Amino acid sequence: MSAPASAAPAPTASPVNPLKAVRVVKVVVNAGVGESGEPRTKAQAVLQMVTKQKPVSTRSHSTNRDFGIRQGQEIGAKVTLRGEAARDFLDRAFEARDRQVYAESIDRNGNFSMGIADYTDFTGMKYDPEIGIHGMDICVELGRAGYRVRARRVAARPLPRSARVTREEARQFLVEQFKVTLLE
Repeated sequence: MSAPASAAPAPTASPVNPLKAVRVVKVVVNAGVGESGEPRTKAQAVLQMVTKQKPVSTRSHSTNRDFGIRQGQEIGAKVTLRGEAARDFLDRAFEARDRQVYAESIDRNGNFSMGIADYTDFTGMKYDPEIGIHGMDICVELGRAGYRVRARRVAARPLPRSARVTREEARQFLVEQFKVTLLE
């Protein structure tokens, strides 16, 4: 007997374009305390402990007499993380928030922000009475390859609609990559 006729080859899934893949462009961790001096240096110490990078000072843009702030006064600290350091920190930050993010915090460009109430929420961080309780804001920018077109110095162009990250793509990225639960 002859061998049975082979079935038609199974259709293959269309290849995924690597340039369309969503990725973390940068993560900015900010701790604003509203005054300079010892509270700001404590906030810098917290950011350095959590991110393992040296923070920079943030300055006020205008004078506000009600809050006692002068223009140019150092009132906070921030750290910008990119690449693998950004992904590692973001994974730890989601762990501190029990892998939950409010769906409303994702904007129409796919970027999102969240807050951490206390640095001791991170695993491995212990309370230091010298520092006290300090929280932080985390802002995440998502993008695709080629996002730099909008910000480059020479021949900057608007980002085409096909290259932008939508709210739905950002939600899908967070669920698949970081196993995040979106709260409605």
